[in-house]
Order: sequence, then structure tokens, then C-alpha cells
Amino acid sequence: MGKRKEESVSQPGSHKRRRQEYTGEPSDECSEEEKSQLLADSNFSSPSTVGEVGIIESIQLKNFMCHSMLGPFQFGSNLNFVAGNNGSGKSSVLTALIVGLGGKATTTNRGSSLKVFVKDGESSADISITLQNQGRDAFKPEVYGDSIIVNQHINLDGSRNYRLKSKSGTLISSKKEELVAILDHFNIQVDNPVSVLTQEMSKHFLQSKNEGDKYKFFMKATQLEQMKDDYSYIMKTKENTCIHIEQGVERLRELKLHYCEKKERYKSIGFVNEMRNHLEDLKHKMAWAVVSEMEREIQPIKECIRAEEERTEKFLQKLEECQVKVNEAEDKYKAIQDKLVKISEEAQALHPQCISSKADVQAGRKAFNEAEALYNRFRTELKRLGKDDEQLRKRIQELKNSANQVSEPEKLERQRKIAQLKEHLKAFHDQEIMIAQQMDQFQQAIYKYKEEQATLRKEEHDVKQALDAKLKQLRELKDSKTNTLKRFGPHVPSFLEAVEAAYRQGHFKYKPVGPLGAFIHLKDAELTLAVESCLKGLVQAFCCDNHNDERNLQILMSKYYPPGFRPQIIVNKFQDKVYDVRHRGVHHPEFPSVLTALEIDDAVVANCLIDMRSIEMVLLIKSSCKAREVMQSNRPPKNCREAFTAEGDQVFERRYYSSDYLRPKYLSKDVEAEISHLEKELENKKAQLTTSQQRLHSIEKEIRQNEDHLHHHRRHQKELQIKIRTTNAEISDLENTEEHQSVDIRTLEDEAEENKNKMESVKQDMLRQSSEMEELKNILQAAEKRFEEMKEKIHQVEEIAGPVKDELNQADSEVENSKRCLQHYEDKQKEHLACVKRHKELLTAKEKELEEKIAQARQIYSERIEVSRTVKSLDAEMNRLRERINSEKDRHGNREEIIQQFFDAKEKYEDANSKVKNLKKFIKLLEEIMTQRFKIYRQFLRLLSLRCKLYFDHLLRIRAYSGKILFDHKNETLSITVQPGEGDKASLNDVRSLSGGERSFSTVCFILSLWSITESPFRCLDEFDVYMDMVNRRIAMDMMLKVADSQRHRQFILLTPQSMSSLPTSTLIRILRLQDPERGQTTLNFRNRNEEEENQ
Repeated sequence: MGKRKEESVSQPGSHKRRRQEYTGEPSDECSEEEKSQLLADSNFSSPSTVGEVGIIESIQLKNFMCHSMLGPFQFGSNLNFVAGNNGSGKSSVLTALIVGLGGKATTTNRGSSLKVFVKDGESSADISITLQNQGRDAFKPEVYGDSIIVNQHINLDGSRNYRLKSKSGTLISSKKEELVAILDHFNIQVDNPVSVLTQEMSKHFLQSKNEGDKYKFFMKATQLEQMKDDYSYIMKTKENTCIHIEQGVERLRELKLHYCEKKERYKSIGFVNEMRNHLEDLKHKMAWAVVSEMEREIQPIKECIRAEEERTEKFLQKLEECQVKVNEAEDKYKAIQDKLVKISEEAQALHPQCISSKADVQAGRKAFNEAEALYNRFRTELKRLGKDDEQLRKRIQELKNSANQVSEPEKLERQRKIAQLKEHLKAFHDQEIMIAQQMDQFQQAIYKYKEEQATLRKEEHDVKQALDAKLKQLRELKDSKTNTLKRFGPHVPSFLEAVEAAYRQGHFKYKPVGPLGAFIHLKDAELTLAVESCLKGLVQAFCCDNHNDERNLQILMSKYYPPGFRPQIIVNKFQDKVYDVRHRGVHHPEFPSVLTALEIDDAVVANCLIDMRSIEMVLLIKSSCKAREVMQSNRPPKNCREAFTAEGDQVFERRYYSSDYLRPKYLSKDVEAEISHLEKELENKKAQLTTSQQRLHSIEKEIRQNEDHLHHHRRHQKELQIKIRTTNAEISDLENTEEHQSVDIRTLEDEAEENKNKMESVKQDMLRQSSEMEELKNILQAAEKRFEEMKEKIHQVEEIAGPVKDELNQADSEVENSKRCLQHYEDKQKEHLACVKRHKELLTAKEKELEEKIAQARQIYSERIEVSRTVKSLDAEMNRLRERINSEKDRHGNREEIIQQFFDAKEKYEDANSKVKNLKKFIKLLEEIMTQRFKIYRQFLRLLSLRCKLYFDHLLRIRAYSGKILFDHKNETLSITVQPGEGDKASLNDVRSLSGGERSFSTVCFILSLWSITESPFRCLDEFDVYMDMVNRRIAMDMMLKVADSQRHRQFILLTPQSMSSLPTSTLIRILRLQDPERGQTTLNFRNRNEEEENQ
């Protein structure tokens, strides 16, 4: 129901009275007081003002039904009669009113689809309805003005569209929603039979035998049916909501347990936040502590520079003094040298004679020595022969003595010697075993040292190769300062020039691109090693458009690159634009991919790297810990295949590979830093090589010593083996000696005689040699005497030259000392100036570094902090804090995850708790509202029923009829009984037993009763008097005139075939007469069709 209805129900009259409480089923019985009050509230007796909103000002039809043009019809604000013969268009006007204001085709009872309303032979139909829009209840008066024009265009296919215009004809909207809003605002209900009652609907109502249908008609007319359906839907929704609440309570318990668990974990990491805050504060202090320490480092350098600059003048004075001393010492040395030259010339003349004398002495000494040596040999030979003679004689005597008998003591003595020799033999064997063991130890030591020697030699070889490679790389880096392409090889610039020349000569379709690293620039220099580790050999690679260009480039490379060192050639179609990889590239809010971290000069290079290395799918993460967390702790980001760290390590989802590279080789921008780093590496390699060589020398010395010991022991072993063999032989001889051995004494005596003759011969030779020695000795003494005399002469000259030489040596020492002093101070000056320069350069570098540190410190913490602690102590404390934080993190888990889980659990619990509470409040409030509303609904149903019965009875009495309406709200039935004449003279009959006029009159009475209890800006009734006689028509007309006069705020449109000439003259009454239909006009074809209804 509209708002007016609600007002009329809530305030049925101007007199306040106590509302009667009602429980149970509504009753149609009422007291006389209530009847009088309801009649007093009737609109029949209370004239009101003229209607302002929602009434129909005019209507016009074009090609609608069987009419080419109908209207426009201007309606009055109160009572309007549309009169005309059958076929003149009365029903068309009513049908157009329903359809034009959005009603369905089925509502008109004229067809099932809108296309039946289009005139035959035409493609469309148009309806134009003007609604009044004035007063305080006007709809958007600032937009539409005083009138709203509703134009509807109906197409032949059954579709329609709306055009809502203002009073001036301006198009405001074409949406049906706007029309629905207007109708709701004006409370216009074209599908309500009380607002628009067609003749077919009235006939169906009157002829219906089903009292339930009549009750439904009443409920629909008063819109109580819609209210009841709404209440039923609300109660069903309430039941579903209660079920959801029960499920939500169970879920809430689970969420609360989960929330409490996460809350306990969150509290356990609370103190970690304090440590993190303290760590952040220490970071701030550390940043400014570094600045303070650097400032303290700079101050001594400045003081040293000032002191060194003050010493520069002293060095200049010292140099001048030393130069004067050098000049003086050189002059003195030259004078003494001239004096010594004269003396030397005198001594020089004596030298040839001295040399000749010396040669005579040497020749005489040699001859005497040779004669003396021969004499000594003779004497030695004589002694030997004497000993042999003595031994022979002794042996002969022994044999003579032992020829007769061998004594018992000798046999015992021989056995004792055998036992003694066996003991010696055992000792020799023990020594041999011990020496063999020692030799084995020396052999093992030599083998071990030689193995280490081989390892060290290989290490020395590797270090030398690495040193050569570093030297080569250093040369290339120094060359690249003038030409960056030389970083990729010393021959690369000349090779690229050859490629350019070949391209100009037409050997290439497209000029090859490369090396690829020359086209790559990093946005963040810290990621240089990561990118090189990712790209590897692709940095030196070349790219060709086609295979023919590749073959030509291979031929050209063979002239510049040695075999086995040629870079890779990639064949990839050249394109001007970089591939669009947004759909398959990795996107991370914190870390870049290789593609986004690079600035690539050529689209061909970018596409080549995308194809060969998928750089759009590789992340760059500086920290290895963070890389492990991103790639391995959780699922890797979408489209991410792998990641590289700043150290060049490669990280997969389940694998981690350390980098073989320590420094970037090709892509680094800071060449000076790379040269400095490489020079340090060279120094380290040289130191490593020196250490290795020293160790090698030491090992070689150890090997030689062990080999000497081994050789000595082998010699000793051989000696022992000889002694063992000798001892065995002696034992064997002693054991095999016979007691009665025959000896040839004669042989020994002959041998002794021969030996004696030799002795006599040797004595004669000795006497001759002694005479010769005496002569040679005299010659030698004479030569020595002459040589001594010559030496004495030379010595006398040298005695004179000695002091002069001493003076010269002293002068020479003075010159050398003076020069050394001068050189010393010159070196000192150079060292001093170099030191000043170094200190100044160091100061400049330190000041620059200080500025950078200050800038970095300001980025960390903008305000300067005075820190008394050292960087080392701060760093130690920070490390301790980090260890504690990490240990707590390992013990409790990831802090961010715990916090996130806590807040997620809290949010879910609070959200669920809030929803459950709100739903419970809503259900409670809904129960209260529905209880109250259902109570009001029943009161409202009772009051409307009573008012309808009273108005119906009141209207019947005007014609002296009797009758009543019976409502059964429990069974939802409605029955109407009417009796012409006085009620006490005839029994009540059903309306179907009445005549046509009486039935029509009864219908009018019932409709007027419904009009009195419903609200609508206009009421339409089709051929209300068609079956009435003159008397009933007059009475019904009077009733309608009276109702219209009492309800001037409403508009009434009554359709009748009568002439209406007997109506009184009044400004509130307007009669619209329609022309008779043209001859030959046919009626509409209302056959059943299977078209669908139009869209709402």
C-alpha cells in the first residue's frame, strides 16, 4: 500500500479514540459506535482539495489497436466521462492507459503480447500520457516541471521503449526504472482492479462462483495480499537466518580457540619487538659512530700534512749543504789521486822483473818438489819391503815351531775365537736389521715429501697460470679505460671493425649484434655479479638474424679468436620491439627480475636474452638468507624459475648452488675499483707463490737430507754385509783348520830372499835421488833470494804509496759519504713530497668517504647523534642482538607470520562474533517488529473489512436494496448477498440471481466500497451502467457524482456508451465524446497466440 493508505489507516479520523485491542481471528462484527465512527471517517462526507499529482492530464494514441490516431484527450481533475458508441475507441483508451504506464498485455485482457496492439499494416504504435506533477508531493519538480510526459513506442516484434519528458518536451530518461519510480511515488497501480477495472474483470468477478476468488480480489485490490506474501517471505528468511546463526556460533567457538592460540604465540614474541627497536636504535648510533670515527681518523692526517709541509724548507737547506760537501770531497779526491798515479808509475816499471823472478822461483820449487816426492816414494817402498821381510821371517819361524805338534791350549783358543766371532756375527745381523728399518723410514719420508713436492709443484703451476691470467686481465682492464670493448677481449674492437666492414660490403643481411654484454647496463651496481652469474657466456655472445649471417660470422671469428675460445652465436629473428612478457614474467613487490634490473640498449639483445635465459622469470635478491626464504621457505612467486644473490649464488625451490665467480669481469662500471681489487689479488697470488716456492725449497732440502741419510745407511749396510761375510769366512776357516797341516817353508824362504834383493835395489835409488835433491835445493834458494830482493824494492815503493792510498781511500770515503748524504736527503725529500701527496690524496679520499658516510647516516637517521661508544662495541652488541632475535625466531617461528596469523585470527573472530551478535540482534528486533506488524496487519484487515461492509450496505440502502458482505478470514472466502427491495420483505440472494441492471448496480456499489478503502490518484471504470435500467443508472450516477464531489483530490474516468446528456452542469465534470467508427472498420483479431510476455 502507498503512504496515503498508511496515513488513512493509522489516522482513520480527526477524533482520537482508544484503539481496541484484538487477538485471534479478525471479526466482521462491530458496535454501533464503531459503525458511526467509520461512516464519519468516510470520504463521502468530507470534500477535499483538487488533486495535484498523479492524475492524467491527457492521452494520445497513434496506430494503436484499430485506430490510426486517437486523441489527444484532455481530462479534467475530478470526474470524466468517456462516452461513445461501440467501436469508437473507449476500451482502446483504457487499454492504452494500462499499457502506456507499464502494465502487461495480459492485464488488459485484450491479448497476450504487446504486438497485438500495433495496427494492422503498421510497424509500430505510440502512446503518449501526460501526468500532473504539482504541489508538495511532486516528483523531481526541478527536472520535470508541472507535468510528466510518458511516451511509449511499441514495435511489431512486441518490444517497447520509454521516453520520459518534462513539460517543455525535454527528454529526461529512457529507462523503465525511472517510470517505475514515478508510479511508486504517485501510488499509481494500473494492475490493481480497483484503480483500473475493465469490463471483463468486472464480469468475471460478478459471475465467479468461487468465494475464494472474490476474497483474493479483495486482498489484491487492498494490496493486503502483497503484504501477507511479504510477511511470509520475511518469516522464511528469519528461519534460514536462525540456522545460519547456529552454524555461526559453532564456527565462532572454533575461531575463538584458534584466536586464543595465536594470541599466546603473539604475546611470546612481544619482547622481540623491544630487541628489534633497540637494534634499530643501535643502527642509528652505528651510522653516526662510523662518521665520528672517520672524523677522528681525518684529524691526525691533517696535522701530519701541516707538520710535513713545515719540514719541506729544512730538506731544501740540507740538500744545499750536502751538495757543497760533495764538491769539496771530489776536489780533494782528485788531488790525492794525481799524486798516487805518479808513485804507481814508478812501481809499474819494477813489475816485469818481479814477475820473471817469481817464475824462476816457481819452476825451481816445482822441480825440487817432484824430486822430493820421488825420494819419499822410494823410502816408503823400502819400509814396506822391510815389514814384509819381517813378517815372512816370523811366519817361517812359526811354521817351523808348529810343524811338530799342536798344543791343547791353541785348540781351546780357536774355539774361543769362533764363539767370539759368532757373537760379533749376531751383533752385525742386529745392526743390519736396525739399519734396514731406518732405511725404510727414510724411504717413506722421501716418498711422502716427494708426494707433497708434486702437489706443491702443481699448486705452483696453477698459481703461475692464475697469476698470468690475472696479469692478462689487469692489462685488459687498463686498456678498457680507453676502450670499454677491450673488457671482452683485446681483439674485440678490431673484430667489430671487421664486422662493420663486412656488413658495408654486403656480407651480412643484418649487422650481427654483440657482444651482448656491451648493450647491458645495470640499474643497481650491487647486482652486477648476480647478473653475470646468471648470463655466464651470453655476455660475450653474438646474435645473428639468420643462419647465413651466422656462417659468415663464424668464418670471420676464426681469424680473430683462437680455437676453443670463440663466443657463442645465437640465431634469432631481429625485431624492433621487446617481447611482451607481462603475462609470463615474475612480478615481486620487493625484488626485481633480471629483465627489470637491466637497461638494454637494443631490443634484439633483450629478446635474445629472454629466449636463451628467460631473464623475465629470474629474480635478483641481494641477501642469500632472503633468497632462501622467498624461494624455499614458501612457494616461489608465480612464474619464478630461479633466483640469484648478490654473491652470484643460484637458488632454486629445492636446491642451492654457490657461485664460482668472486668478482664481476665484464659488466662492472667502476674500472678503477676493479683494477685496484685485481692488483690486490695479484699481490696475494705473488705472496702465495712465494710461500709455495719456499715450502718447495724446504721440502727439496728435506728430500736431499733423507737421501743422504739413506745413502750413508746403505754404505753402512754394505760394510756390515762385508763384515758378516768376512766373519763367516773366519769362522769357517777356524772350524776347518787341521791340527797336522803341512806348510811349505821352502817357498816362504825363497820369497824372503827375493824381498831382500828388492830392498837393496831401492836403497841405491834413494842415494841417487838424494844427490839430485841437493842440487835442486841450491838452485831454488838462489832464485828465492833474487825474488826477495825484487820484492823488497817494490815494497819500498809501496811503503811510499801506502799512506797516499790511505789518503785516497779516505777522500774516496768522504766523497761517497757526501754523495750518500746528498742522495739520502734527495730520497728523503722525494719520500717527503710523496708522503705529503699521499696524505693529501688520502685526506681527499677520506673527506669524500666522510661525506658519503654522513649522507648514508642521514638516510638512516636524519639528526646527528653524538656517540661515545666505538663502532666495534656497537657492532658486537648488534651481532648479539641479531643472534638473540634469530634464536627467538627459530624458537617461535617467523615473526611476521605470527603477527599476521594473530591479526588474521583476531579479525576473523571479531568479524564472526560481530556478525553473530548483529544477526541475533536483528532476529530479536525482527521478532518484535513482526509481532507488532502482524498485529497491526490483522487490525488493518479487520478495519478494511468493516469499512468495506459498511460502505457497501450504505450504498445499497440508497436504492432501497438490502445486502451484505461476509468475510471469512480464516478460510479466506468472501460472499456477497443482495436483495432488491426492503431487507425484511425478501430473502437475500447471490448477485448471480439478479438482473443485468441490478448486477451492474451491485458491482458499482462494491467498487465504490473498495474505492473508499484504497488510495490511488485516479480511478477508471469501463461501462459501469451497461446492464442498468434508467432508475438504477440514475441512482448509480448520483452515487458517483456524490463520491466524486466528496473526493475532489482524485480523478475519476468512467467509460459509458450512454450520451450523458442528463448530467448537471458543473466545472468538476468533463464529458469526452468519441466519434462513431468509420464504415468498413473491422474489429480486432483476438485469437490466442503463443507470444511471450514483454520484459518487465
